[in-house]
Amino acid sequence: MEVKSISKNVRITPSKVRDVARQIKGLSALEAVDLLRFIPRKAARLLAKTLNSAIANAENNNGLSAKDLVIVSATANQGPVLKRFRPTAKGSAHPIRKSTCHITIVVGDNK
Repeated sequence: MEVKSISKNVRITPSKVRDVARQIKGLSALEAVDLLRFIPRKAARLLAKTLNSAIANAENNNGLSAKDLVIVSATANQGPVLKRFRPTAKGSAHPIRKSTCHITIVVGDNK
């Protein structure tokens, strides 16, 4: 059985999240929580929050045990982009793109 958790419109670029997500794919859920605790990046905090939600969903909604869960997939897809402008010299402006992403974590039991 697979259970997933999604965090939408997270204010970080997807590529920064993918770098950390690659490190936890295939690990046990509890090992991944411990690993994410020691990675000093914002993406690790956001992935840990989503992973804890997926573990809670599996335990409360599906009756699965946390120690039997394995991370099946961890993805970060592009979300909406906030478009802003920065004033520059001589009255002109340069565009700034503030990216967001959708983080999806799927956990499943070992069986």
